[in-house]
Amino acid sequence: MVRLLGPQDRLLTTVERQFPLVSVLVRGNDITIAGDAEQVESARRLVEELLQMVRQGHELTPTEVNSSARILEKDRGSSPAELLSQSIVTARGKSVRPKTMGQKSYVDAIDENTIVFGIGPAGTGKTYLAMAKAVQALQRKEVERIILTRPAVEAGERLGYLPGTLTDKIDPYLRPLYDALNEMMDPEIVPKLLAAGTIEVAPLAYMRGRTLNNSFIVLDEAQNTTPEQMKMFLTRLGFGSKMVVTGDITQVDLPTGTSGLQVVTRILDHLDDIHFATLTSADVVRHTLVGLIVDAYTKYDQVQMARRDGQSATSPHPSDRDRRYTRKR
Repeated sequence: MVRLLGPQDRLLTTVERQFPLVSVLVRGNDITIAGDAEQVESARRLVEELLQMVRQGHELTPTEVNSSARILEKDRGSSPAELLSQSIVTARGKSVRPKTMGQKSYVDAIDENTIVFGIGPAGTGKTYLAMAKAVQALQRKEVERIILTRPAVEAGERLGYLPGTLTDKIDPYLRPLYDALNEMMDPEIVPKLLAAGTIEVAPLAYMRGRTLNNSFIVLDEAQNTTPEQMKMFLTRLGFGSKMVVTGDITQVDLPTGTSGLQVVTRILDHLDDIHFATLTSADVVRHTLVGLIVDAYTKYDQVQMARRDGQSATSPHPSDRDRRYTRKR
């Protein structure tokens, strides 16, 4: 019951928030749900699914509660406990598994396709789940090595010349990939696999001229690639390999030019064995505020774009103003 309700009854509060016309009373091991008949039935089904997930060893969070409620709302005959029970890898006693239907579709697409693009806002688990699938493939001996790469682009501020060797200079850009690796695997094993070349973490510039066979390759922060870099990366694909490309097209840090991730969605969207998985704010698994922040920025961008379009439609073209000014003179 403690695991079902959560600390300070946090999960119980989440259930009540999903069904405002329902009150949930807990006494001992008994749960009483009262209120609107239709919402009572929906809440009962949700609690039963959550209880089944607890029995399967899930560590429930508000994300699982909200995701399960959305799944049941869309399809009353579905079972969130079954859909979200797929464990990818287990590390330090914790299972890495998809927590939303969008993440489940993304993971399934990686299994079914050679190249998958995971596109979505921050906190949707794009890179984390891709890394988990890479570790799983290595453990199952489906591939011989993991290659993790990302472009070395600064996020808005110029860092200047960094001290140290070349490895020291590029290491800060690759640090998120190392952090995810240490969460997926025993930290004592990771250095040995890196030294043996079984796992390689490198900036995107190191990929040119290579053919990557029997590998699971993850390109992170792909929105910061140029179209030329994206083409170069995708054409590194060798036999027996998989590629996962992740990025957020709303957070491009390129100083100039077009994002390669934006361009590739228009070039390759018709090819077989290539899948574009789109994640949304509903798939955010960080703090609940992250999803709200993503939605707020999306609405702001839409308003700004509409305002710019309206101004360009109503205001005269600059060259027209110049011509009128010339005639007056």
